[in-house]
Amino acid sequence: MPGSYHLQDILSRRGLVSLLAIAAVAGGATAAFAYTGGWLSPGRLKPAKIINALEGHDGRHEGFRRAHAKGLCVVGHFDGNGQGLGLSKASLFRQAVTPVIGRFSLAGGVPNAGDGRVTFHSLALKFDLPGGEQWRMAMNHVPVFPVATPQAFLDFQLATTPDPATGKPDPAKVQAYMARHPETKAFADYMAKAPLPSSFANASYNSVNAFRFTSDQGQTRLVRWIFTPEAPFAELDKATLASQPRDFLFDEVAGRLAQGPLVWHMSVILPNAGDPTDDATKPWPDDRQRIEVGTLTIDRAVTEDDGPCRDVNFDPTILPAGVAASDDPLLAARSSVYAVGYTRRTGEPAAPSALAHDPAFPAPAPNGPNAASPQPQPAKEPAQ
Repeated sequence: MPGSYHLQDILSRRGLVSLLAIAAVAGGATAAFAYTGGWLSPGRLKPAKIINALEGHDGRHEGFRRAHAKGLCVVGHFDGNGQGLGLSKASLFRQAVTPVIGRFSLAGGVPNAGDGRVTFHSLALKFDLPGGEQWRMAMNHVPVFPVATPQAFLDFQLATTPDPATGKPDPAKVQAYMARHPETKAFADYMAKAPLPSSFANASYNSVNAFRFTSDQGQTRLVRWIFTPEAPFAELDKATLASQPRDFLFDEVAGRLAQGPLVWHMSVILPNAGDPTDDATKPWPDDRQRIEVGTLTIDRAVTEDDGPCRDVNFDPTILPAGVAASDDPLLAARSSVYAVGYTRRTGEPAAPSALAHDPAFPAPAPNGPNAASPQPQPAKEPAQ
């Protein structure tokens, strides 16, 4: 099945195994960072071409997202602490409660893929702010991304698309791509060595791209952000991935939420002079200044079949006053590709999610999860 093959079978040499491991990630996560506005110039990449490449990589699964096809809705709220208002005038940072819906997911375009894969753990969020504003985020547990440009993303998809005759990528194409893109090789090496979170609940989630914050005083700065969990980190044993139950990660987080809410602390990361703000493949050092701006609480999870996230387009360029996209070419690209994918899937028959009949997820309450989000509280004055 495209996207679920074992890349270790392609080549025996260890170095190439680590490079090819990234192909498992390619089946969807990278769609979040594709080229936009291509229809305005015949010589530029068109959004539909990106979506077609994703469908060629993992197959066309009608009614599902072309990226991060397997997911779980979540409902909760965000408590601002007032400290973010010195950086951005966004109302999320006031000392108030903001309702949020979101989605846990794994990278890949195969809806029924097993959870036992070395790939992104992701969290998307939609904050409903006063005055009809929204802030949408799409974050990964890794701090960087495997490609730096839209064209590299497309080339990567094509190079790692399985050959219909073998069900695996062509090693020669993968080698040729990697030779041209050392940043992707570095990411593959990182994924091969870095520990995987054992749960959606104990993973940190990163903006990956930089964004532009503007304060009420008109001061503008470029930032990234991270959501750090209160749950202590534990490592997933990569050697056991193939033997794990199909939905073990989603079942595990459902079990945690049955015991009580899950909490993350949002911190804004400020770069030093010279830190790259237009290249998502380059990390910022861990010693950069961080300002904690609030707390995300997830109260419960519900399958997409009954939950509020199924038809939400988590386009991270939907931003409130005080927040804008940076000049990262990947970030500027996302919106139109998201729109093409959204239009395709919402025009197709809806199919049951992989978790539709999972006993870990009880039937929703009579009023449904959509009606149960906490209501925003009146804003308080920021702490002095």
